Amino acid sequence: MDIDKALEDVRKGKPILVYDFDDRERESDMTVASQFVTSEVIRRMRKEAGGLICTTTPYRTAESLGLPFMSDVYWDDCKKYPLLAMMAPTDIPYDRTKSSFGITINHRKTYTGITDDDRAMTIKAYAETIFQDKPVEDIRKDLAYNFRAPGHVHLLNTSERILENRHGHTELCTALMYMAGVMPSATICEMMGDDGGSMRKADVERYAEATGTTMVTGEQVQDAWAAYKAVHGPEQ
Repeated sequence: MDIDKALEDVRKGKPILVYDFDDRERESDMTVASQFVTSEVIRRMRKEAGGLICTTTPYRTAESLGLPFMSDVYWDDCKKYPLLAMMAPTDIPYDRTKSSFGITINHRKTYTGITDDDRAMTIKAYAETIFQDKPVEDIRKDLAYNFRAPGHVHLLNTSERILENRHGHTELCTALMYMAGVMPSATICEMMGDDGGSMRKADVERYAEATGTTMVTGEQVQDAWAAYKAVHGPEQ
C-alpha cells in the first residue's frame, strides 16, 4: 500500500482503492478523479465494485454554489411533509455526523441518465463545470443550463473541514484529489462481496493485487493529508 503510487495513479486517471477504518464502515471504495471518468470507468465500477456510484463536492464549493445536503432539503420541507422529519438520519451506526448525501443530477444531454455513457457524461461535465475559473454566479447559471435534478448521479458533499470531524470515504477520497493536484472531486463506488455484504478487506487486497490496482488505507490518507495541510494550509 503506497500513498505516493496512489496519487500518481489518480493523476493518470486510474481507479484506486481506499479502505476506510476498522472502527468505521470497514469498507473499501473504488475511486477515480471525476474529471477523468469515462464510460469504461463507470462500467468497471458497476461490474467489479457493485455499490452506489457517487461524486464528491468540497464543502466550500457546494456552499458557494448552493448545492445542499439532502438532509437539509428534507428538513426544510418537513413542515409540508412531516414524515421527512421523522426519518432524519440521526442513527447512522458508523457515523454520528451529518450524512454526506447531496442532490442527484443528470446532464441535460443524457437520455435516461443511467447508462454508462450518460453517467460518465454527467460526472465529467459536473467536475469541469463547478471548478471553472469564473464568477460563482456564472457557474450557477452553467449548472442550471447543463444539468437537471433529480437524476442518476448521486452527489456527496464533504464536511466543512476535511478529515477533521468526519472521516468517511467522501472526505478521504476528496483529500486524495487535492493532494494529487487534480480537480478536487472524486467519483467513488463501494466494493461489494458475493455473500450479501461488503467485500472483506482481505478480498479487496487480493483483488487489488490481481488487477494491479493501488490500494491505500484511511490512516495513510490521514497522515498524508496532515503533511499536505502543513504546507498548503488547513482549509480546502
